[in-house]
Amino acid sequence: MIGGIDENHDHRGPQIAYNRSRMSARETALALTRWFAAAQRDLPWRKTRDPYAIWVSEVMLQQTRVDTVEGYYDGFLRRFPDVESLAAADEDAVLSAWSGLGYYRRARLLHRGARHVVEALNGELPADAVDLRRIPGIGPYTAGAIASIAFDRPEPLVDGNVARVLSRFHAIEDPAGQDAKARRHWDEVAEIVQHGRPRVLTQALMELGATVCTPQRPRCEDCPLQPRCRAHALGRAADIMVTRRKASVRTERYHALLLRCGDRVLLAKRPEGGLLAGLWCPPLVPRQGRRRLPTAAAVEQLLGAGVDVRGAASRDVKHVFTHRIWHLTPCVGGWPRRPRLALEGAAWVPLGGLPVGGVPTVTKKLLGVLEDDGQ
Repeated sequence: MIGGIDENHDHRGPQIAYNRSRMSARETALALTRWFAAAQRDLPWRKTRDPYAIWVSEVMLQQTRVDTVEGYYDGFLRRFPDVESLAAADEDAVLSAWSGLGYYRRARLLHRGARHVVEALNGELPADAVDLRRIPGIGPYTAGAIASIAFDRPEPLVDGNVARVLSRFHAIEDPAGQDAKARRHWDEVAEIVQHGRPRVLTQALMELGATVCTPQRPRCEDCPLQPRCRAHALGRAADIMVTRRKASVRTERYHALLLRCGDRVLLAKRPEGGLLAGLWCPPLVPRQGRRRLPTAAAVEQLLGAGVDVRGAASRDVKHVFTHRIWHLTPCVGGWPRRPRLALEGAAWVPLGGLPVGGVPTVTKKLLGVLEDDGQ
């Protein structure tokens, strides 16, 4: 029960007075409902009960900022307004609509899931979270989101924001207990959503973590749960679930070949199974030492044809992935006529245009260098 005593915690000092008054799940639900009605943000996916549209929004929001998703959500739904249109599309069209949003595996899984819904479920998303989890790409969180938000079913969902709210509420110090996968969090949300509108309560918990109980400088004075929050009572709200050990980030350096033939530039699909798999990118050659230009042998080995690389562009490009950083030196060159290339998945793309398929942000950055340099 939210606000209950943790039997494994030392309850001496100020915690004794604090825990004499517990907030029940019913009281929590009422406080969240009132707060959400007044404080919720006006977001496009909150204006629909369409399970498909909510599914799309939840997939887009994974590991992505809300303001970034707002720039893609409406356009994606205009292109694929229902699960049937998404299922019928080819992968290149889906990736093209996703271009720039990042984490392209999400788009592929959404596409695969849509085909499963059409082929196995007659185009209808089920309301039950257990049935939703049988759809490729839908895990416990997304299943809970669709079931609760679209169908108003009392299904729990816990993301990082919800986990932070509950961890601070109970002053949980153990990282394992703070995690969004912790059973305690899921059980607690399951109890809360029994006492009101699940679609309101699950969104309220997420909204509270996203806008008030934030990782840095939480605004406890605006929190509806503050009167019974253990971390606040102990003056520890700003210390719990703030720092995480960052995974090691690998730095890689490449020459990015911006090769032209007339008014077209050479792009190639990245190899399957690696970073940016299947997405369009200029050919990359690993950079050795401080060389500003790749060796002729390295270029010919990659392309299967020699080329005159005239020089490096005016500026380098840095692109940051989750666990990797690319430092790219754009190198300009080309041919008077199109050569025969051994590079798989290569295509000549008109300058100023984009190929059909996924075009990641790093490719747009590199092509922008050509435009800026007037090449």
